[in-house]
Amino acid sequence: MPKKRSGGGLSATQQAAKFLGVSVLSGAVLAGIALPAVGALGLAAKGSVESFDELPANLKTPPLSQRTTILDAAGGKIATVYSRDRTVVDLKDISTHLQKAIVAIEDSRFYEHGAVDLKGVLRAMNRNAQSGGVSQGASTLTQQYVKNVFVEEAGDDPTKVAQATQQTIGRKIRELKFAIQVEEELGKKKILENYLNITYFGQQAYGVEAAAQRYFSKPAKDLNLQESALIAGLVQSPSRYDPVNDETEALKRRNVVLTRMAQVGDISEEQAAEASASPLGLKVSKPKNGCITAVDGAGFFCDYVRQVFLTDPTFGKTPEARAKVWNHGGLTIRTTLESQAQKSLQASVKSHVNKSDEVATAASVIEPGTGKIRAMGQSRPYGFGKNETQINLSVDQGMGGGAGYQPGSTFKPIVAAAALEGGMPATKTYASPYQMDYPTPVSACEGKTWNESGVPVENENETEVGPYDMKEATAKSVNTYYIEMISDIGICPVTQMAKQMGVERADGNKMMQAPSIALGTQEMSPLTMANGYATFASRGMYCTPVAIESISQRVGEKSKSLPVPKSTCSRAMSEKTADTINTLLRGVVEDGTGTEAGLGSRPSAGKTGTTDFRYAAWFVGYTPNLAGAVWVGDPEHKRQMVDISIGGTWHAKVFGGQVPGPIWRDMMSGALNGKEAPEFNLIHIPDRKKPDEDKGRGRGRGNGDEDRDDDRNNGGGGFIGGLGGGENGGDGGTGTNGGAEPNPTISIPEGFIQGPGNGPGGRR
Repeated sequence: MPKKRSGGGLSATQQAAKFLGVSVLSGAVLAGIALPAVGALGLAAKGSVESFDELPANLKTPPLSQRTTILDAAGGKIATVYSRDRTVVDLKDISTHLQKAIVAIEDSRFYEHGAVDLKGVLRAMNRNAQSGGVSQGASTLTQQYVKNVFVEEAGDDPTKVAQATQQTIGRKIRELKFAIQVEEELGKKKILENYLNITYFGQQAYGVEAAAQRYFSKPAKDLNLQESALIAGLVQSPSRYDPVNDETEALKRRNVVLTRMAQVGDISEEQAAEASASPLGLKVSKPKNGCITAVDGAGFFCDYVRQVFLTDPTFGKTPEARAKVWNHGGLTIRTTLESQAQKSLQASVKSHVNKSDEVATAASVIEPGTGKIRAMGQSRPYGFGKNETQINLSVDQGMGGGAGYQPGSTFKPIVAAAALEGGMPATKTYASPYQMDYPTPVSACEGKTWNESGVPVENENETEVGPYDMKEATAKSVNTYYIEMISDIGICPVTQMAKQMGVERADGNKMMQAPSIALGTQEMSPLTMANGYATFASRGMYCTPVAIESISQRVGEKSKSLPVPKSTCSRAMSEKTADTINTLLRGVVEDGTGTEAGLGSRPSAGKTGTTDFRYAAWFVGYTPNLAGAVWVGDPEHKRQMVDISIGGTWHAKVFGGQVPGPIWRDMMSGALNGKEAPEFNLIHIPDRKKPDEDKGRGRGRGNGDEDRDDDRNNGGGGFIGGLGGGENGGDGGTGTNGGAEPNPTISIPEGFIQGPGNGPGGRR
């Protein structure tokens, strides 16, 4: 309240200031509507009128932010997301009661005046002069609409929003100029329609359609008189008159609107009285926004779609540009998700692992040859509550996931592919003793070598003593065989093959240059492993993963298509190499460590993996038409899977084929039900001659890669855990050959593994 002189009036300075402000505003108004009397206003007004005339003639009306709908591959709705919950509707789809209520309470002379209500301006000026402050405004619906456009254009930028709503003469002049233009170009009905669609009505509801659904759970066209009056009354102050939080104030405001409607002749006094006596009649619908609303456990896939949109340059050159498009919404995004596969994945996860278990599981399914992600989910639901999470355990850190998990022996087929691609025959035999030292030196990339002596590695069971050929070593997941192999071909061909297959670390760091990578010491995500194995299924063609098929964007009353990222495919290995790997991994599910994951008569292939200390267990497998990966473990990398209950079943020790394998089997069986069952292109690999099968087989401590559920295993820790731990910070191991109670008897040479130093492997 301005200060007054002791006699009760404003000071001379204050009177002059008030007169100047009124004169400037009046001059601009009169000039804008082509009336005389501008010249008498003096220099201040003259300057304002010139600025008014210099304003651009066209109002840039941004597309109204609306909800975005995410669909599966068949067009079924997965989820609705929005920055602002709004559904734009035509005027004919808005109750006439609501149309009249808005006009009556906000601008009763709307159909009588132009863009500016001169009578209202003069009345407000008089009232404000009398009160010594601003007690009454004079904005028409058209002016309010223009201001809302400015606010909409500002988006979520608080500075721009403040600029769009600041109470200054300059803003009012700009608002008036555009209001005149809007009146000339749109007409009253279109202005009213736009106003009703852009205005905020509280409770996250923008526009009358969202407001009608929020407060009364019905479309705007079905609102009755008292419901319409309540919604119309919210415009002045959505928070003060919020019926959800203050029914008393909301009721008073609704009745003020009803009284005003009677005063202007829209309804009779009897109608107003009857409606005023009725209760609010709320039927509130809570906002249903975001990936937390996704069906069939697809919340994490929904979030992955959002991450793709916000990070892919296809949708905008800068992060800010992409965020602006996403927040404006109005998108219909058809994704690659297949409902049958997603439901099967979620059903399998739910039946094998409880959300309250000490460990979790995550799985992804992808289509070979196209890169299309068909399913994604995990045992801990998407959310904020107990036993819920927003971390997508299936994807890389940069896409909303964690730092990944060591894949264990599921990495061995990549080593085999590199060896085969380099000319090694599938009949290659290595001595494969139960225990050996890492051969040294081993060649690495960029002319470097790995050169550490006296570092041992062991197999899982004391009976696993070679010689072995590639087929038997793969089926039994023999560690020493694959260490001899990578030592023979070098580290660089393996890391290059992994890169060609899209298999890279989940945290974005480079693959380490050490022979222990053959045993899966580098953290990967389930999606990465699924897509890597899809390369085998597609006979050597790697395709980048894609989640989006198409996007249409509503702009005004029209829709347009947006470009979407496409999968790019490249040959990672020859068909012969891929076919050979398929033959090797077919043997794993037929009579190797993955028999519990077999799909019966349907051809399938895959590989188990269990890391040191049993922090993680995997099964990654495929058919010619679908590939999938299942990981089970503690995302925090604290709970070893020994003496543990998972899904209500007690496990003394968890193996890759024992827990992840059945999850994979049930997931893939349902996903493939009713679909064709093509055969692999298998390669004949002669069996190794075994003249003295039992000769030379000794006994040992029995640690190493734990892919076999063998009662004879009495192994403890194993050294590869130390390798993994050293590469990831050196504070303990999570390699690939550990036992339940790791207890290495050797010391790790200083500098044996050089890594980024971010803690033990497998951490989230």
